[in-house]
Amino acid sequence: MQARLAPAPETGILTFLSVSLNVTASHPMEDQIQSLNVSALEAIRSCTDESQIEAERVRLLGRGGELTAFSERMRELSKEEKPRIGKVLNEVRTAVTAALEERKGALVSEREARAFRNVDVSLPGMAFPSGAMHPITQLLDRTVQIFRRMGFCLADGPDIETEWHCFDALNTPADHPARNEADTFYLPDGRLLRTHTSTIQIRTLEQMAPPVRIIAPGAAYRRDEVDATHLAQFNQMEGLYVDEDVTLGDLRGTLEFFFRELFGKDAEFRFRPHFFPFTEPSFEVDIKAAALGGGRWLEIAGCGMVDPAVFEAVNARRGERVLDPERHTGFAFGFGLDRLAMILSGVPDIRHFTDGDQRFLSQF
Repeated sequence: MQARLAPAPETGILTFLSVSLNVTASHPMEDQIQSLNVSALEAIRSCTDESQIEAERVRLLGRGGELTAFSERMRELSKEEKPRIGKVLNEVRTAVTAALEERKGALVSEREARAFRNVDVSLPGMAFPSGAMHPITQLLDRTVQIFRRMGFCLADGPDIETEWHCFDALNTPADHPARNEADTFYLPDGRLLRTHTSTIQIRTLEQMAPPVRIIAPGAAYRRDEVDATHLAQFNQMEGLYVDEDVTLGDLRGTLEFFFRELFGKDAEFRFRPHFFPFTEPSFEVDIKAAALGGGRWLEIAGCGMVDPAVFEAVNARRGERVLDPERHTGFAFGFGLDRLAMILSGVPDIRHFTDGDQRFLSQF
């Protein structure tokens, strides 16, 4: 705008300023925004609880809030005025938002301070019982760790199995006692609850080609009379290694390393000849160690070299000769986790593991 000087009173001569001064007047909306900023900050400072803070947020920043209304009115401004007033509006919105958060934080801190004002931190705390994993779970984790260090992978399979996976593929004769309904849980459709986790070994061989090195922990089911040493459902750990030139020495070395890691370096072993349909030759493993009392031998596991008939059964199932008994050999082993847990923990009755008695479980 052009500025004109008034006539000098002492001379009465009119003097005009020949220079144009670039003085921009503030827009009414800008004044309104600045005024709202002042009143909003004052209202926020006077809030005494969180509900009032929320009410102020809605009044100022909500869909129908006062600052939101100014955003809607920006379309009324000229192209020259929009940047300047828009900047002012953004600055005010930022300041109001920060003030709301700061005041809300202060109110929360005050509320928490009031809540703990009468708490005596010098009083002794309350003891809360801490849980732990079941002893069989602890043993399972330990065995998996040891076998993983030897290169074994963890494998899994279904608890409900076919008769082929549970018996036929494992070279079990049709008249074997394990196939009797008095020993095995059969379902109406002919399937059954697996009697051992060897079924996982068969399923692995169906899917993989040598080399195969797996461990197969899991539940097994048999119609045993429940007593101090038997349950109808128990936990097994089985292993399988198939490759070229796998020997009985590899089997013995694997089991000795595992059980020495579990029971101590002083453990002694003996392998007694035995019979299993799916291994030839087969052995029972006995162990003597200080951790087990040291004075007597304990039967601990069964094992053997995989019978070539098992390879042939898997080949026939796959429809291809992936396992060549002339070239491939392997060993398998298995033991009960429940029995090992009883030995290691000195538990006289296997039923303690399933009773859920806190007095028993709290010891572990």
